[in-house]
Amino acid sequence: MKEGAQLTQAEAGPRYEVFHTDCPARGVVDHVTSRWGVWVLICLRSNDLRFYELRDSIQGISEKMLAQTLRALVKDGLVRREVEPATPPQVTYGLTEFGQEIGEPLTDLFQRITRRLPPRSPG
Repeated sequence: MKEGAQLTQAEAGPRYEVFHTDCPARGVVDHVTSRWGVWVLICLRSNDLRFYELRDSIQGISEKMLAQTLRALVKDGLVRREVEPATPPQVTYGLTEFGQEIGEPLTDLFQRITRRLPPRSPG
């Protein structure tokens, strides 16, 4: 990359200038790297989950924040939302192909970090 962290059109492609505030890619990056976005993507990499399963898997997330995060990731095309007709309706969340692609390096990052931390003491 060139000095000053500026991407040229050839490097970034003709569509996006990621360092400009009005670039649509920045919104997706913001959602992926948000406090909870990373955890939702990592959690859904292994299998599809219902809302409460996802909430229980990610300790510390409120229902409100989970709903907001899922809404943003669905809108960005990273997460798919499937509603099964039942009473009450059953909603399952999973990663789209794009979400899998983005989740892979996040999972790798998480694994690299945890491998480098000192072993946890029992207790």
